[in-house]
Amino acid sequence: MRPIQPPPPGATPNSSSSSSSSSSSSRGNRPRRRPDLTLPLPQRDPALAVPLPLPPSSSAPSTSNLHNGSTGAGNSVGNNLNSVFPQPAAAAAAAAQQQQVHFSELERVNRIGSGSGGTVYKVVHRTTRRPYALKVIYGNHEEAVRRQICREIEILRDVDNPNVVKCHDMYDHGGEIQVLLEFMDGGSLEGIHVGNENHLSHLTCQILSGLAYLHRRKIVHRDIKPSNLLVNSRKQVKIADFGVSRILAQTMDPCNSSVGTIAYMSPERINTDLNHGKYDGYAGDIWSFGVSILEFYLGRFPFAVGRQGDWASLMCAICMSDPPEAPASASSEFRDFISCCLQREPIRRWTANQLLRHPFIVTHNKGLHQQLLPPPPPPPLFSAS
Repeated sequence: MRPIQPPPPGATPNSSSSSSSSSSSSRGNRPRRRPDLTLPLPQRDPALAVPLPLPPSSSAPSTSNLHNGSTGAGNSVGNNLNSVFPQPAAAAAAAAQQQQVHFSELERVNRIGSGSGGTVYKVVHRTTRRPYALKVIYGNHEEAVRRQICREIEILRDVDNPNVVKCHDMYDHGGEIQVLLEFMDGGSLEGIHVGNENHLSHLTCQILSGLAYLHRRKIVHRDIKPSNLLVNSRKQVKIADFGVSRILAQTMDPCNSSVGTIAYMSPERINTDLNHGKYDGYAGDIWSFGVSILEFYLGRFPFAVGRQGDWASLMCAICMSDPPEAPASASSEFRDFISCCLQREPIRRWTANQLLRHPFIVTHNKGLHQQLLPPPPPPPLFSAS
């Protein structure tokens, strides 16, 4: 574009406008100087196309309209965009899972478990017929504790891992706190016997993947045991109750069965005089995990006393005797794996990420364990000179 030239001295406005109109008409009739100069149109790659987000509407729809599925102008626009830019199946499934479920829409089917900390029911969403597990936590907690529980469960709702039971929602109904969880139709692993090391390695790898994920998010389970390891019909093993035990620990005795089963507790957690009074929750989870895996292999509780024994007998067996070991008939890889978990000194126990790279896991899960390993740390932005 050429700059506008000022009118010549003495020229009147009318003459200026007439001259500009005549010059513009002459420019319009002038042929193009270089007809071969053209701008190439950008080529659109369909593989990189993503649906654009909707602009914010002037009036946000109410929550009741969203949950009741009422349609309007905004919904029609959204449906049109979805027809042009269909969402991927994974994104659509994730969006469906994130949809809020009202407590009034849940239909109780039957009780599937109970303990001193609460009762778990199987419930069904009336609209979608999707099954869930509803855990009712006992006790009338003080207001400050209730607010803390709500904050903790809000954090747990963001947990998303294929080997951790999904926490969907939380309700405060009738003075009781109720947590809506993913339903696992295969039940728990309590009482199972897995003598085949190949099968046990697959099971162990899944549990380790979920435990490593929780530890990376700074979440300590505090109650790893066979009854908190669930399985579904697709043979997926998932960790359950990873938040409730930690929440209730603030108001209950740490050795109470609703907070942590003493049979699977680490020695330094039972006897606070050990390890100079310091307790590492992550190392404590590894001890409980190792006891559980050894119990699966043996088909029984690995200590000399029963897990249902009295508190004094269990404390002596766990705190004063040597850690249990895998039998000599087991492979050297499995014996070493159990030894890496059941070290009396917490600092000598391997982390979940390290155990995922142990030969017992790598040998039997050559294709799977690579997918379960945590992503490598990002490279530094600037190299040291």
